[in-house]
Amino acid sequence: MSQFPIHTLDSAPASSRASLVGLQQAVGMIPNLAAGMAESPALLSAFLTTRDIYSKSTFTGAEIQVLSIVAAVENDCGWCVAFHSLMARKEGLADDIVGALRDARTPDDPRYGPLADFARAMVRGRGAVSRAELDRFVAAGYTRESALDVVVGMAFSLMANYAGHLVNPPLDAAFQPYAWSRPTSLSSRTAPQFATS
Repeated sequence: MSQFPIHTLDSAPASSRASLVGLQQAVGMIPNLAAGMAESPALLSAFLTTRDIYSKSTFTGAEIQVLSIVAAVENDCGWCVAFHSLMARKEGLADDIVGALRDARTPDDPRYGPLADFARAMVRGRGAVSRAELDRFVAAGYTRESALDVVVGMAFSLMANYAGHLVNPPLDAAFQPYAWSRPTSLSSRTAPQFATS
């Protein structure tokens, strides 16, 4: 059960309403997490501003979803894993890649594998990555600019992941097929099958 109100446009603080309207226009709905974040106009504005900046980074939409799922799994935000699993599918990521990310495994992909590993190392190391990890990332075709853009991505995700824990929003119906919770043993979990959309 949510610990914060899940706002509508009518119930949201006045300073959050424009942000919610913009989000609704951008994604076609107001996701429950954003509706809960609306209790703090400052957080909602910071989150959506960072989202806009992040969308102009060196990463494609699919790569942003890879980074977002990695962060959500590492930070144990089930709502965020479900949301970004759906968004990843909309960006064209295959089930095996999404399944690997949800299981905290490296996708068997020459581009997404190193990206996921670098982001995971960044989260686990609280920003400290080794020279070898950076070199592997660059060898996969990313740049040092992209390495710093991962910091933007992790900041974006951190706001959502932490707010997800604090707000504890109900999972929206659209994301139910992608529901996720941390299994007892991630390594022994088989890759899930997803509903097609």
